[in-house]
Amino acid sequence: MNIRKWITEYSSVVVLLGLMVYYSIATIAEQRPITPRAARQVAQAIANAHGSDAAVMVAVGDSRQETLYAKTLAEQLRAAGLEVRSVVTGSVAEIRQELESLGRQGVRLQAVATHRDLASSLPFLRRDGFRKLAEQYPSLRETRIYKPGSYRWPSFLTSENLLNVLNQNAGIAIIAIGMTLVIITGGIDLSVGSVLALAAVSAAIVMQRIGGAAGMAVGCLAGFAVCSACGLATGLTVTRFRVPAFIVTLSMMMACRGLAFIGAVQYHSAASGGGSKTPEAIRIDFEQFGLLANGRLLGVPNPVWMMAALYLLAHVVMSRTVFGRHVYAVGGNALAARLSGIRVDRVLTGVYIISALTAGLAGLIDASRFVGGRPNAGELYELKVIAAVVVGGASLFGGQ
Repeated sequence: MNIRKWITEYSSVVVLLGLMVYYSIATIAEQRPITPRAARQVAQAIANAHGSDAAVMVAVGDSRQETLYAKTLAEQLRAAGLEVRSVVTGSVAEIRQELESLGRQGVRLQAVATHRDLASSLPFLRRDGFRKLAEQYPSLRETRIYKPGSYRWPSFLTSENLLNVLNQNAGIAIIAIGMTLVIITGGIDLSVGSVLALAAVSAAIVMQRIGGAAGMAVGCLAGFAVCSACGLATGLTVTRFRVPAFIVTLSMMMACRGLAFIGAVQYHSAASGGGSKTPEAIRIDFEQFGLLANGRLLGVPNPVWMMAALYLLAHVVMSRTVFGRHVYAVGGNALAARLSGIRVDRVLTGVYIISALTAGLAGLIDASRFVGGRPNAGELYELKVIAAVVVGGASLFGGQ
């Protein structure tokens, strides 16, 4: 194997792996898990220590992660035959009030199940603090505090952090699919961030105007339709009028951003009877739409599933379809591709439409995540997406 060629082709991968190793080492710290797995371990420890004749109180905060932890913990305790006297997912005051209430009732509590962060931060859950509470309420004298064990591990490599990184960058990664096709053909698309914003604003306006489930569906279709029109206009201008893609997409970037701001201003002006002229986000009042970006399937955020599915589809299209081979051929040598019978103009127009559609999907995800269409969404996304594509191995000269 030619070492120089290997380094040239895979240098970006080596750099990324080096960065991952660096951040993994730099972020090694004590991990205090608040996960369903940790909840099962705590439930097992309580069952082993007390058998099935134990009364347990579950005490956690009110975050989403802690609520899931408490739910799993309570289910596991009941499955083991233990009595769950109460489950508190709330403030410090609420946890203390519940403990004092059980103490006043004379409930013999064998265990308080919590997590390590809460146990270390609340004085009355520490050993000395709880001893004072037990002196006041004798029924709590045999109560023990149970929490998951801790361990040292890179914070960068925790499942929560990795999923968060994927979720936060899913929009950029999805747009990168379309941008990869454009760059392989030797072009570039600087309009993706603005197209994203225009799609989000357009979808929000239609959803709010129509309302209901039908409005949500029509709004999404409207967002995709607007993006398709932008991509078609870009592709036709590049192919029919032979204007460089850089100039066309730069113009489209400014036009779409302006339309997004105008749409937001006009919507708020109409909604307020002409009183508001500010380009604020257009709120979307549909809880179900929020699940597009904020929901989870099997513990994995929905945008990550969409990103994975689209990457699989893109791989199949680019490696096993005629269209994919044509994209590579046009990028390698457009004249040779034309002479061999490939409809070069059609391929180029198609990739710009696909790029716009991926930006539109990212716009819908952004609108779902922030529960509104933001006219300033996607700013500087074009630079991030192009960087992602180049780091991913696409050549700015096209063809590979």
